[in-house]
Amino acid sequence: MTTTDIAPLAYPFNTPDGLRLADAYERVRERSGLLRVQMPYGEPAWLVTRYADARLVLGDQRFSRAAAASHDEPRQSEGQRDSGILGMDPPDHTRLRSLVAKAFTVRQVEKLRPQVRELTAGLLDELESAGPPADLVDKFALPLPVAVICRMLGVPTEDRPRFRVWSDDALSTSSLTAEEFEASREELRCYMAGLIDQHRQSPQDDLMTALIEARDGGDRLSELELIDLCVGILVAGHETTASQIPNFVLTLLDHPDQLARLRAEPELVPKAVEELLRFVPLGSGAGQPRYATEDIEVGGTLVRAGSPVLVAVGAANRDALRFAAPGVLDIAREGNQHLGFGHGVHHCLGAPLARLELQEALSALITRLPELRLAGDVTWKSEMLVRGPRVMPVEW
Repeated sequence: MTTTDIAPLAYPFNTPDGLRLADAYERVRERSGLLRVQMPYGEPAWLVTRYADARLVLGDQRFSRAAAASHDEPRQSEGQRDSGILGMDPPDHTRLRSLVAKAFTVRQVEKLRPQVRELTAGLLDELESAGPPADLVDKFALPLPVAVICRMLGVPTEDRPRFRVWSDDALSTSSLTAEEFEASREELRCYMAGLIDQHRQSPQDDLMTALIEARDGGDRLSELELIDLCVGILVAGHETTASQIPNFVLTLLDHPDQLARLRAEPELVPKAVEELLRFVPLGSGAGQPRYATEDIEVGGTLVRAGSPVLVAVGAANRDALRFAAPGVLDIAREGNQHLGFGHGVHHCLGAPLARLELQEALSALITRLPELRLAGDVTWKSEMLVRGPRVMPVEW
């Protein structure tokens, strides 16, 4: 069993200009025990890269997210983030999550499919009318999830340019100082507080009004919890999906055999989405460290109480001990229990919505634009927690 006996390696490993999983992950996965790593800020941490170890750390409540608040947690940015619900443990986490969970059940989300399909068709109508070349991110991948989450929360869609800046800041790594990050967060909180006030005066049939009623009626939320919960839903509700739509398209263009099969067998779209969620390493590196609350053995390493552990989901999703031919994209893969939406109590609340949006987006693109291809160089996001194109010129 290993403990801390070597100097930590600089982390993260992935580069922002592409979707490749760094070779270092495979080397780490094949070695015994966990690897000690050092992120740009915060204390050293253990890095988990294997599937079984990842499920243990993400699912075992002996690992705490809330403990990060009292530590110098490993992170890519100077400022320490208040992660809201993502930084909580039960029962506080359960209290907040239960207020939102009913809006994101598979059954409730499925009711949105006709609206999402209509939005998707409308965006592609505009794309085709304007003609190529077009930026797939700005004209399709971003406005689709933005429109959906705006409707759910009752946020004016015309405010999209404002909260796109705030969202970028919230997911930024080294591009902002601690003071700049804090200022941006307070601007977004102030904006959301104003919207909440409007909803109090004029209730609507939306998620924000339901959360206000839970806060004002049963006093189950503090005012700041209400604001941060709405902020978290708004940011998380569009950013990752807006990144994954072009990521999925690029990955399929890089695997023309799989793209051809998907076009010939569009009924494979749901399986293709799951496989792409497994195959595409979205994160620039592992984040949201878990702290051991007692001494725990993980993958042959003794993790001492109070030590942080980072879970590299992208690497775990390529573990040959769990997935056959893990480095091969197989859109018909069966039994695909990937960790793309996490695991345990922090399993992504919006997973059903993200799945629906990705399915509808991918289905529409392969059906309406069968000759879709790149029309220039991709401009990649930089200094962000998630990877993906910022600009992706396409033609058809």
